[in-house]
Amino acid sequence: MLTNAIELGFTEPKPARSGAGAIFGWCLYDWAISPFPTIVSTFIISNYYAKAIASDPTIGSAQWSFMIALAGIAIALFSPPLGAIADRMGHAKRGIAIGMSVLILAGGLIWFAKPEPAYGLPLLIVSGMGIVAMELGMLFYNALLPGVAPPDRIGRVSGWGWASGYVGAVICLSVALVLLVRPEHPAFGIPRAEAANFRAAGPLTAIWAAMFGWPLFFLVKDIPKTGLKLTVAVREGLADTWHTLRDLRKTPQLAWFLAASAIYRDGVTSILTLGGLYAGGTFGMDINELTMFGISLNVSAGLGAATFAWLDDWIGSKRTIMLSVVGLIIFGAGIVLVHSMVWFIGLALALGIFVGPTQAASRSLAVRLAPEGQVGKVFGLYALTGRAVTFVGPTIFGWVTATTHSQRAGLASILVLLVVGLTALTRVREPPKA
Repeated sequence: MLTNAIELGFTEPKPARSGAGAIFGWCLYDWAISPFPTIVSTFIISNYYAKAIASDPTIGSAQWSFMIALAGIAIALFSPPLGAIADRMGHAKRGIAIGMSVLILAGGLIWFAKPEPAYGLPLLIVSGMGIVAMELGMLFYNALLPGVAPPDRIGRVSGWGWASGYVGAVICLSVALVLLVRPEHPAFGIPRAEAANFRAAGPLTAIWAAMFGWPLFFLVKDIPKTGLKLTVAVREGLADTWHTLRDLRKTPQLAWFLAASAIYRDGVTSILTLGGLYAGGTFGMDINELTMFGISLNVSAGLGAATFAWLDDWIGSKRTIMLSVVGLIIFGAGIVLVHSMVWFIGLALALGIFVGPTQAASRSLAVRLAPEGQVGKVFGLYALTGRAVTFVGPTIFGWVTATTHSQRAGLASILVLLVVGLTALTRVREPPKA
């Protein structure tokens, strides 16, 4: 949820053709799909796999992180051609519909993954399939933004979508906790036998997406069809991406920013994605506690994004990013060192406060560094570079955890990404404010 809202691979903004209803429908889509990564990737299903299906929680954590890494590789490979389709062929709704349909299917299939080792690989495949489908569908979703918001409100509407994703994830996670995970007699006659109440969290994300995702298709105008053939659109889009990457040498500040942000964003995403596994494996949180932890962390991140939004205009985007990443490193190091669950929760919630400012200020700095008339291309590169390294953090975490048999060591390795990204960011000179 946190990286999707700012990775806007869209073309140059055009005058909005839609009104408040379109904005509502567009934002509601983020509300619809955000529970999937929160419930499946991070908190409930990931820990269900590690504790109930895998042979050992630590091994299960490593296997789950490797699955996320493979999904990241798939997203990086397919993003450029699909981005070309979104930009050059139009009909973005088709891509969104396919992505959402696969996500709904994946969420429903999780129900069949019983707590037996034989269901381990199928659950990994299904979960990875849903993650890839959601991320690739977001390419087409982001491409609709210039037709939803006027040029002077693109960032604002994007932020509203981001915020609605937070709220949707928190509410859906709360529903899972209150109706499925915690009750002695779960709702809808679902038994606790064979962890059915935990497995039902997968279909819950599918139902949620189906309930709230459809308004976009009726309220938001599609991108007009250009008439280009698929092969031509992909070839021209990839060629344009290559030319833009080649010309980065002419804008070294932008190049350094794209490299730095890709590294520290991967660190942030890895911490958020693997935080639930760490909480369950290292501190022994059960799924009830993990669900409450997930709700609290999402609230903390949302409050941080809202409270520190003024920093960007006051001290500048680069300084805001650096302050936020330093906060993530400090509180992340504290999380690695503490052994008390109370301290862990407190430090994790404090860490969450710095997530939103890191992401929001990164978007602002991308705009300020973009050459005149090339904002769309810059955001396309921002998305491409971010996705190209999304497998690094989970791979490092999985490898270090499996090698050392310690999730603490695995999480500490992720903090190295934040340090490297922060160091690279010091090479960037932010343009003076107009």
